Amino acid sequence: MVVSNGGCFYLCRLLATDQDVDGKGFLIKLLPIWLSSIVIAAATSQVSTLFTKQGSTMDRRLGAATGLVVPPAALQSFVSFTYIAVVPVYDRALVPLARRLTRHPAGVTMLQRIGAGMVMSCVTMAVAALVEAKRLRVAADAGLLDRPDVAVPMSLWWLVPQYVLVGFTEVFCFIGLEEFFYDQVPDGLRSVGLALCLSIFGVGSYASGMLVWAVDWATTRGGGESWFADNLNRAHLDYFYWILAGLSALEVVVFLYFANRYVYRKNSEQPVALH
Repeated sequence: MVVSNGGCFYLCRLLATDQDVDGKGFLIKLLPIWLSSIVIAAATSQVSTLFTKQGSTMDRRLGAATGLVVPPAALQSFVSFTYIAVVPVYDRALVPLARRLTRHPAGVTMLQRIGAGMVMSCVTMAVAALVEAKRLRVAADAGLLDRPDVAVPMSLWWLVPQYVLVGFTEVFCFIGLEEFFYDQVPDGLRSVGLALCLSIFGVGSYASGMLVWAVDWATTRGGGESWFADNLNRAHLDYFYWILAGLSALEVVVFLYFANRYVYRKNSEQPVALH
């Protein structure tokens, strides 16, 4: 997040004085939610990095007769398709149903929506790990462990479920985060709230890069082969995905702890227990 010197001074002053328009510190109040959302941003950043690298090693032919080859990055469109398809269903079907069950005006609170997205992120990483483990088995059975130039005889479409799950994660968690940080700041600082939300994804991308560096260093320090070797048939992206799944599960626990103690700023969003 880029902030001018004057804006930075203002934000620091707000943190130091712990005061906002309503007489209550809001940045310190929002900080635990901000921090506990970084892992999900790091996990979903794999869509444009490791997910795509996985796809580049697989059978990308669109039917044997057509001769067409699908670019691995094209699968990212399934995230957008899922997003477009699920949002209307969420608004028109899930919200009214939840409203009848919970008696809450929005069906579920913003923090409940974010928490549901975090659970889906954990499931996404677990599914990605299982698919990658299968890809490695297929490569080994086909004798391709040392032939990274040959496509693994496993269809690219095996990766579609993890992209679809990322779409569900965005519908729940990312929209929930935008609503939350926009709603829970003073009325005159809406742009600061949106900036806080966007900064989660930037910091999450950096966190993903740092985690990759740390894992690469740890797996090669003893002369072993990196989990991120150029030859993915000898790498272990599945182990890395399991680490992200574990961190996502831990994130859910931490998030629940802070979310259940959070007091909404506005009367329209009274807190409802997440467990």
